[in-house]
Amino acid sequence: MKNITFYFVTILSSFNMLLAQTSPKNATAEIERIVSGIQLPSIPNNKFLITKFGAKGDSVTNCKSAFDKAMKACLKKHGGTIIVPKGVYTINGPIHFVSNVKLHLETGAKIRFGSNPKDYPLVLTSWEGTMLYNYSPLIYGNNVENVAITGNGIIDGEAKDTWIKWKPLEEKDKLLSREMNHKNVPVKERIFGEGHFLRPQLIQFVNSKNILLEDVKIEDSPFWCVHLLKSRSITLRGLKYDAQNNNNDGVDPEYSSDILIEKIQFDNGDDNVAIKAGRDNEGRDNSNSPSENIVIRNCEFKGLHAVVIGSEMSAGVRNVFVDNCKARGYLKRGIYIKTNSDRGGYVKDLYFSNIALGKVEDCIYVTANYHGEGSGLYPSKISDISISNVSCEAASNTAIIIEGFPEKKVENVVLDKITVKSAKNGMTLVNTQNISVNEIIIGDKIGVPSSVK
Repeated sequence: MKNITFYFVTILSSFNMLLAQTSPKNATAEIERIVSGIQLPSIPNNKFLITKFGAKGDSVTNCKSAFDKAMKACLKKHGGTIIVPKGVYTINGPIHFVSNVKLHLETGAKIRFGSNPKDYPLVLTSWEGTMLYNYSPLIYGNNVENVAITGNGIIDGEAKDTWIKWKPLEEKDKLLSREMNHKNVPVKERIFGEGHFLRPQLIQFVNSKNILLEDVKIEDSPFWCVHLLKSRSITLRGLKYDAQNNNNDGVDPEYSSDILIEKIQFDNGDDNVAIKAGRDNEGRDNSNSPSENIVIRNCEFKGLHAVVIGSEMSAGVRNVFVDNCKARGYLKRGIYIKTNSDRGGYVKDLYFSNIALGKVEDCIYVTANYHGEGSGLYPSKISDISISNVSCEAASNTAIIIEGFPEKKVENVVLDKITVKSAKNGMTLVNTQNISVNEIIIGDKIGVPSSVK
């Protein structure tokens, strides 16, 4: 009995210690530290009306040259705001940002991109965690700072009848990119583009800082919607999505840090937020560039999954806070952390709190065995996670799944105040250690035993 009592006290002590480390007070202070350190872009007062450069919002005229000229005018004046008034502006080719520029879409303005691959030059980018040269994202900035996209207008990728047809054709190129990754082929030799079928992202900033995306609506992307690659000091707020194509993730931070994602209304055909950090060999070689210091708060989720970490996370993901969010409509999974034994790296120091989910397949899913893939040579380490005050209407499969590797268990996880009103399966914990649970209700809350008749 003494041994049992000691064991119980040890578990209770461990739980209290973990809970104290990730208490709401401590999490709030850490969130404020991250947010206060994010720098908004500083934009000069110069104004450039896009129609003065020959753009016509008639949905027919190709406005590519007008946007190029406006960017050059901003460069000459060391920055400013490009104003897009009401109208539909067709652009056959990408918008390439320069530093110190705000692109402002007034109410009723829509930017609609053409889809001829020949109009999109090759640029340095990334595709599912591997750096390479591919067709330019539709809005792109490399090594820029102090940039913004704002206003109540719409950015339309016009992809559902064009780029999306490449989805069935991409497998060969996807495998080729991964082979180049695994064989450490120099990035300058990873040339895709003509003759290949890797779809471009809608908005991507690379090696950039002090970025703001605010209020605009994003529709119909060829691939990921907003890809933040090797960038930092980023604010995304008030965005609205209606992006239902394959792989239309909402926001994908990769090798990026110091990010605030707030008050966003997601409606995506894929993940709402997917935090990534490179794939396999290349990611592990960039272990000094994890994705970190990310705050997601006051958002509405709708899509495939709400918040995902992985599966490309080989450089590591840490210090992520998700607070005061809710779902509208069905999600396959609410909180989803995924990796496999080819990735390596780590996922740690995560805090999820005050999340309300509706109907899901799985409410919380943490796995180091994603799709059963992996060589077994590079298992990932998942640890130090707090999940508290989460409610879910129904899980058609399982309420909570946590699975690690025998040699690298998922550890130091606090599950506190989680309610799933109905679920086919309750909880599965495999290859875990130091998992602390408190006030977990799956199904009906049972408080009084039935009487004997």
